[in-house]
Amino acid sequence: MAGAGEGKSKRGRTKPDLASWGGLLLASTGIIGGLLLEGGTIQDISQVTAGMIVLGGTLGAVMVTTPLSVLLSAARKLKLVFFEQAQTPDAVIEEIITYATKARKNGIVSLEQEAEAVRDPFLRKALNLAVDGMDLKELRKMMELEIGLEEQRAEAEAKVYEAAGGYAPTIGIIGAVLGLIQVMKHLENINEVGKGIAVAFVATVYGVGSANIFFIPAGHKIRARMHGVLQTKELMIEGVTGIVEGLNPKLIRIRLEAYTRRDAKTKPAKGSKEAKPAGEPAAISS
Repeated sequence: MAGAGEGKSKRGRTKPDLASWGGLLLASTGIIGGLLLEGGTIQDISQVTAGMIVLGGTLGAVMVTTPLSVLLSAARKLKLVFFEQAQTPDAVIEEIITYATKARKNGIVSLEQEAEAVRDPFLRKALNLAVDGMDLKELRKMMELEIGLEEQRAEAEAKVYEAAGGYAPTIGIIGAVLGLIQVMKHLENINEVGKGIAVAFVATVYGVGSANIFFIPAGHKIRARMHGVLQTKELMIEGVTGIVEGLNPKLIRIRLEAYTRRDAKTKPAKGSKEAKPAGEPAAISS
């Protein structure tokens, strides 16, 4: 089982998401660079009170609208924005083919020990159900139900950050108004009025900036990351289904390799036997 172990180790590593780190760096550099080119300074936007108002107000609003369990789960998913798991469908395919080859030679019951040692919980559960002799239709139904529930959880977690992106600009306006109130209380010192107004609008910059540079993009990144995870789980279902059906490992590989085609516009059909012949023309949609 060296091949399977190697696949597991590959899927366990994480690496920095260069797109996220680079995007934040580029956005920050562009905004601060533009400020400096306009004759401003870093001190112009370095306002602790504005940051407290925007971040505190946004977090409070999100806590009011989001159940605590979902909020905590979304906070744990923040690492998905900056780090990605070095998991490739190819590694999963190789692991499944290893199990398929052994099941083909010795029967699916021979996978009982290997199934217990599988690191991925989803694949382990699917293999255990297969080894226990569960009906193929029921097995697929149960695992697809689990995928659907996980998709709902991921969607709820992504919406937490998108909700924060919706609240932050409004909280920034509140911060700006609070700053203007303080400025209006000291109109007798007209020389300081202009400076006070400038400082007051820093909260608006924080609100709009955090929403469009971090919160909303983070929600989209988490959704995209979980889409990849769910697609891998669908691959696992197809692989285990092929093992239960007793298909030749080569046929299983052909079926699973459809998931590695990045340019594919649609998910591969769940029944490869129902696929149209290569020479049959595609239907023309109106």
